[in-house]
Amino acid sequence: MVSKSNNIKQDFINRASHLFVGLVVVGVAIVVKLVYVQFFDTYKGKNDEQALRWIDRMEGVKIKPDTLRAMRGNIYAVDGSLMATSVPKYEVGLDPTIADSADFAAQVDSLGLLLSRVFRDRTPGEYADMARDARAHKRQFLPLYTRHVSYAERQQMRQWPFFRRPVKQKPSLTPGKKVAKVISPRGGVFRPYYEREHPFGTMAERTLGDLDPKTGRGLRGLEASFQSQLAGKNAVGLVEVLSNGVKKPIHDGPDMRPEPGMDLHTTIDVNYQDMAEVSLRQYMEKFQADNGTVIVMEVQTGEIRAIANLTRFGQPDGSGQFFERLNYAVGVRTDPGSTFKLASMMALLEEKAVYPGKMVYPRGKAIIYRGIRIEDTGNGYDKLTAQQVFEKSSNVGTHLLMKDYFYARPDLFCQYLRRFRLTEPTGIHMKGEAPPFIRNPDMKGWSKTSVSFMSRGYEMLLTPLQMLTFYNAVANDGRWVRPMIVKQIRLAGELVEQFEPYVDPQPIASKETIRIAKKMLKGVVEHGTAHSIHTTNYGIAGKTGTAQKNVGGAFRKGLYYSSFIGYFPANKPRYTILAAINNPRYSSIDSLYGGKVAAPVFRAVADRIHAYDVQMHSALRQGKPQTAPKPKAGYAEDMHLISQELGLGQEPSVEGWVRTTENGTWKALPTREGRVPDVRGLPLRDALPLLENRGLRVAVRGQGRGRVAGQSLEPGAATKGNRSIVLTLE
Repeated sequence: MVSKSNNIKQDFINRASHLFVGLVVVGVAIVVKLVYVQFFDTYKGKNDEQALRWIDRMEGVKIKPDTLRAMRGNIYAVDGSLMATSVPKYEVGLDPTIADSADFAAQVDSLGLLLSRVFRDRTPGEYADMARDARAHKRQFLPLYTRHVSYAERQQMRQWPFFRRPVKQKPSLTPGKKVAKVISPRGGVFRPYYEREHPFGTMAERTLGDLDPKTGRGLRGLEASFQSQLAGKNAVGLVEVLSNGVKKPIHDGPDMRPEPGMDLHTTIDVNYQDMAEVSLRQYMEKFQADNGTVIVMEVQTGEIRAIANLTRFGQPDGSGQFFERLNYAVGVRTDPGSTFKLASMMALLEEKAVYPGKMVYPRGKAIIYRGIRIEDTGNGYDKLTAQQVFEKSSNVGTHLLMKDYFYARPDLFCQYLRRFRLTEPTGIHMKGEAPPFIRNPDMKGWSKTSVSFMSRGYEMLLTPLQMLTFYNAVANDGRWVRPMIVKQIRLAGELVEQFEPYVDPQPIASKETIRIAKKMLKGVVEHGTAHSIHTTNYGIAGKTGTAQKNVGGAFRKGLYYSSFIGYFPANKPRYTILAAINNPRYSSIDSLYGGKVAAPVFRAVADRIHAYDVQMHSALRQGKPQTAPKPKAGYAEDMHLISQELGLGQEPSVEGWVRTTENGTWKALPTREGRVPDVRGLPLRDALPLLENRGLRVAVRGQGRGRVAGQSLEPGAATKGNRSIVLTLE
């Protein structure tokens, strides 16, 4: 038994050994064959032209990965209008060495004709000769860069000779098998790229932003702020690097295609944007200012409907053209000037240190405080209420109100500025917002005059958007709302992210302070520095600002930052608007203030919006239904037409003059010769010729509506001997 068991075991070992040796031999044979094919084997079919051509092409060929850029997402306006999109364009080239000699000779002239028709810069013969020359010199890429072609043109060209993939039939060497199809590579090369286009031209150009021409990344505006969402995902594909450095794609399968970017749906309204740009440009041209901005924001939601930014590029004659180059609204800080007096007045109101009727006594045009001159325009004022100080934008009056309370409490004043959210960025979803700079007692440069300057809008730097957001909070009954520029992000129509308005739960001030502040802002337009834009159509509330420019450490007269910030309608605010113009010129100094330069821009934009926005107009009340009065008498043909047009029901079935009966039917009206006709119920225009044709002179009494109610002569009376008749109207 033991011997038999040992024999079985030995037999198993022998078989396993033989199998192992066999596998090793097969593996070695495969490796040897691979080495032989890689380094020693040569093609035997020397007479096969196709094989020779491909052997020649593979010598020195470099295959390497290359980035395939994704198609960038679109940017839309609030109503779905397309504001920025990527349009595919293609550079066209030709590899004339792909085709065999017979195909090339048969189709090159047809190709030349087609190229000539599309590009229109060479004759068909010249294009054909170019292809022949490139083939003779074994050039694998012939650029056809006369112009770039669109996607539709590309699809059409892919059906041309050399550009399409020819399918040839090759008999199978195995008996019984079907004919095999051989698909040759394309000879046409399309190198795709995307052009960013703005269907509305330069509208909102700086807000939308632009791209780096080399990398395709967003440089500014929304393009940069939402780069990761808009860009999509690039893919890596294989390209053949030709001898002249040209990259030729060799595979475009679905596994190597990039993913397109997402779409942005903004809050911008193209109609409001156009209104803002047109109005700003009008006054920029009038004053030949350096730059300016207009922002339109919806009060309750913070949605920005328009941002216009214009920069003047001057000419030697003093004129200039205006373009969008910098986002002054979001990224450029400046001294706000007198528009900041709203914050100063609200801080005083919160402390109950002032009320609208409180009197101050400037007693003239200027006052000196700690060596600085504080001055009002014109001849100054003898006495003012706090309401008038704000309405007239009195610098001396503001100084006197603040001096009595906050000059000795600078920390408290700064606390209120923080509560008003003036010391922090708005947080708008757009890169480049400049942080506000407002001094406080702990900072270097603080002095005993700092509160005086700050109360009038100096020794600080804020962007127009930050000031607008503060005013918007006042218009919104003290509720601070974050400015919003993007509402949704979508991918292929599907919602990816929704942005909701953010409202700070903590009001910036008490209800009473907000109520008085609104009254003061309304007074500025009704009685103060912005009286020129007062309108009873919808009501405006706001504040003018005129900040002198500091040049070399000194304020320069005639160099101003003029602004107006307000909202409308004043009693039920719907929109807050800021208009600012920097360094207006070519006018008297008194005409360069905010009330003369920036306030009219606000009014121009507000008028256009008010006319456009139907929600700002009250609906007409529907009164009681009015029915047309039924005619009582007249000419039958006229009554027939009136009854048809007004749908009055029964029409006369008789001809001539007719009148209605009590049951609503029509009967003929007697008009005998020599007799006075019955004209009661007839319109005066019908009664007159009927009576005058019978020789009667007609007199009319009463202030009726033209229908005869009575006549002085009885119907049927003889006209002979009667020369006149008096008609009484209803």
